[in-house]
Amino acid sequence: MQQKYTWRTVRRAPDSQWPGLRETPRQRESRLDPYKPLIDGMLQADLDAPAKQRHTAQRVFDRLVDEHGAGDISYPVVRLYVKSRRAEVRREAGLGPQAMFVPQTHLPRAEAEVDFGEFQMIGK
Repeated sequence: MQQKYTWRTVRRAPDSQWPGLRETPRQRESRLDPYKPLIDGMLQADLDAPAKQRHTAQRVFDRLVDEHGAGDISYPVVRLYVKSRRAEVRREAGLGPQAMFVPQTHLPRAEAEVDFGEFQMIGK
């Protein structure tokens, strides 16, 4: 990631031999923070539920507003959190894949991997 500098930093650069250390910005609190344990609980309860009965992001949002008075949060914030946490909750429960890929360590021209299969095209 390329760092961005303000004009003030650029103006100070000729006077300084080395640039100073940049402060890392403090993580801002979200309005969703008090409700994250509730959402995680809903997603953990969904692990045992059939697919048709699992919470959608809209249902999670509706339950937060109706049952917990979360009128200060918006649906897009809840949707993004549910999307990111759903896979993590499944992995934490041991149901999801631990790694998303298997790295290949073949040296060039040392080994070859070929997949064979049949293909039939119907129509045009």
